[in-house]
Amino acid sequence: MSQPTPLQQVLSAIDAENRQDPHQIILDGQSYAGEYLYSLRMSEQLSNLQPDASEQLQIACRAQHIRRWAIPRSDYPMDRAGYKHWRTDLARFHGELTAQLMAAAGYGEEDQARVSSLLLKKQLKRDAEAQTLEDVACLVFMRFYLEAFAAKHDDEKLIGIIHKTWLKMSEQGHAAALQIPFSPTIQALIGRALQP
Repeated sequence: MSQPTPLQQVLSAIDAENRQDPHQIILDGQSYAGEYLYSLRMSEQLSNLQPDASEQLQIACRAQHIRRWAIPRSDYPMDRAGYKHWRTDLARFHGELTAQLMAAAGYGEEDQARVSSLLLKKQLKRDAEAQTLEDVACLVFMRFYLEAFAAKHDDEKLIGIIHKTWLKMSEQGHAAALQIPFSPTIQALIGRALQP
C-alpha cells in the first residue's frame, strides 16, 4: 500500500480532531460529529467551486472550524465586540493548530504561514484564495445551515444576515448561491435581502 501524501495526512489529522466534537448531527439516520460533517461539506463545496484548488486552500477549507467547540461563544460578552473578539481568537486558534498538523506531515513554515493567513482572512477581496475560502464558507452556511438558523430568528434579523453574507461573496460565489435549491420561505427572504 502506498504512503499517504502530506495533503492526505493533514486532511486525515484535521478529520481526527473534528471527529471529537461532542455535538452530534443526525443526517440520513447516521450520527456525525458536527464539525467533522461541516469540514466534509467545506471540502465538497470547494471541489465544486474550484476543482483545481491549491493544497493550501484545500487544507484551509477543511480546517475552517477545526475544534471550534474548544473556544465557546459563551466565554465572551454577548455583544458585537465580544462576537468579533471570539471570531478573531477562533481564527488564530484554527491557524495555529492546523500549522502544527501540517508540520507533523512535513509541510514547511511557508505553507503553514499561508494556511494560517487564509484562515485569518486578512486579505479578502484582494487575495483570490482567501475570497474563495469565504465564498465556500458562505455557500456551506446558506446551503446546509440557513434553514435551521432561520427557525431561531425573526425575518428582519435574517434579512440583515443574508445581506451581510452576500456582501462578503464574489460574483462566482453569488452565481453558485443562486443555484442552491432553497425553500420558498428562504427564497423570499433572500429576495428581500438582495433588494437594492
